[in-house]
Amino acid sequence: MQQSFLTRYSAMKREKLRYGWAKAKRMKVCYLFLLPYALLFLTFFILPIATSIYYSFTYYNILEPPRFIGFQNYINLILQDEVFLTAVRNTFVIAVITGPIGYILSFLFAWFINELPRWLRTVAVVVFYAPSIASNAFFIFSIIFRGDAYGYLNSFLLQFGLIDAPILWLLDPKYILPVIIVVSLWMSMGAGFLSFVAGLKGVDHALYEAGYVDGIRNRWQELYFITLPQMKPMLLFGAVMAITSAFNVCDVPRALAGYPSTDYAARTIVTHLFDYGFSRFEMGYASAIATVLFLVMILCNKAIQSMLRRVGT
Repeated sequence: MQQSFLTRYSAMKREKLRYGWAKAKRMKVCYLFLLPYALLFLTFFILPIATSIYYSFTYYNILEPPRFIGFQNYINLILQDEVFLTAVRNTFVIAVITGPIGYILSFLFAWFINELPRWLRTVAVVVFYAPSIASNAFFIFSIIFRGDAYGYLNSFLLQFGLIDAPILWLLDPKYILPVIIVVSLWMSMGAGFLSFVAGLKGVDHALYEAGYVDGIRNRWQELYFITLPQMKPMLLFGAVMAITSAFNVCDVPRALAGYPSTDYAARTIVTHLFDYGFSRFEMGYASAIATVLFLVMILCNKAIQSMLRRVGT
């Protein structure tokens, strides 16, 4: 009986392979059109990830050939590198706050902007999206949080008697991380925000009319039962972008708090990776950090996507 089952299973598998190969031969023109993108994706995404995973099991300092050392990089990373643990804590604090809040704010602002007239909506989209691509944003915030009486925030607080002496916003470990979070939130209206704006414009208005007939009575019911289910692809894309940007915070702490920051108060996983990869040239250890970050982001993306798939069901 067991032999018969295995024989039927093998026959079904062979039949499925033949069917798949015949279908692929019929669709060969489509695959030819996909080939350029597939080559670029393989070259610039798959191969770097595979190479990084390989180097994470080696000692590699660029000058010498990589030497296989097994899991030693990961053991040192988890058990001996206290700065990495600080970076993990800071990264998760930033991600837990800026990720969900930035995601929700991006959708809410896109939802509100969608109700505006066309010309005003265009201006509002530019205003909200501009901070995410502004090259001088760090310079502006370095003036706002300047540590003397000439900083805008210190000047305001001194003028109204709220503080007696200027606060070293970007040097005091007590204030560094909150400042980084505020700046990251301000710059969070990126590609996810644009996808929400486009998704809201693509919802069929006939669905809203049908919803009113079926008993929807306010905008919140309209949002939950019609808008969100129709925007699942954009919601998933926005979630991926929010998680990616939240875990990849690097430029903000390096530009504002220095490199390294005071007591590593602004250290994140990516700045730790940057330190070992481009300052110390310990590429094997940096690859181990990158692999850990990659796995964490994959797990978070899967968790968020599983939750978003239940929206409106």
